[in-house]
Amino acid sequence: MLKWALIFFVISLITGFLGFSGVSAATATIAKILFYIALVVFLIFLVLAFMAGSVVV
Repeated sequence: MLKWALIFFVISLITGFLGFSGVSAATATIAKILFYIALVVFLIFLVLAFMAGSVVV
């Protein structure tokens, strides 16, 4: 998911450079949403890993 966020970010930069501000804003929004979803999933897995580690020991 982080890969897709990076792809949309690069597309946003390229379209912004070329002057397509509407497309640039849309892809930047998509990239931001995907980044936050990836961050939440990472934090959930981090908490689950700590919980599983404390159960085993």
